[in-house]
Amino acid sequence: MVIFVVIDLKFIYMKILVCISNVPDTTSKINFTDGDTKFDTNGVQFVINPNDEFGLTRAMWFKEKQGATVHIATVGGPTVEPTMRKALAIGADEAFRVNAEPTDGFFVAQQLAEVVKNGNYDLVIGGRESIDYNGGMVPGILASLTNMNFINTCISLEVDGNNVSAVREIDGGKEKLSSTLPLVVGGQKGLVAESDLRIPNMRGIMMARKKSLTVLEPVDGLTTTVDKKFDKPAPKGQVKLATSVDELVDLLHNEAKVI
Repeated sequence: MVIFVVIDLKFIYMKILVCISNVPDTTSKINFTDGDTKFDTNGVQFVINPNDEFGLTRAMWFKEKQGATVHIATVGGPTVEPTMRKALAIGADEAFRVNAEPTDGFFVAQQLAEVVKNGNYDLVIGGRESIDYNGGMVPGILASLTNMNFINTCISLEVDGNNVSAVREIDGGKEKLSSTLPLVVGGQKGLVAESDLRIPNMRGIMMARKKSLTVLEPVDGLTTTVDKKFDKPAPKGQVKLATSVDELVDLLHNEAKVI
């Protein structure tokens, strides 16, 4: 007797990896040490990179609506674990920390690519850029290293079985795209509404303590850039107040030279 088994792809649950960056809160006062060659972390509050948080929230929607499994991954030392625990408290199922200093975007992408390959993920979501270095390179390099489809600056994402429909932001407008899994997404504000971002509740925080946070040793990777020195933006100049329209026009024409 021959038995035929029919599988509906809609009921094969997605396995999602969300790439998380540990970045300084934008309200933190930034300083540098060792002749402005190193970032001073003293007194700095670290948070989930905002672009990554939009991606994590979208992944949670897939978990709740479609039964997806959501893992997170970060490259960094033990100090990043509180940020990872927050992501677990929001609802991620499992976490992986690659025990290495995130020296540059190419190195980070190589480490995350190893996690993706070993985890056999269908969908990888990361922020289009981190708010500390603003490199904007990790998702694209990661897609290349894993031979996965790639959509950057993504502001809308729907998955139906193996098919993906998305909208990305482009200069002067938006672009609708279709793709298939496996896929890497560089997400940003708009992927979910800001009002949909989640604050961990007490139950989530307690459950996060019991969830797996696996530390992985880094693979040999190539570091292509080295930070030489950091400079703060120049302080703003003094403000001149114009008491009349004629004086304003004169200042704009003769001093600011913008008209």
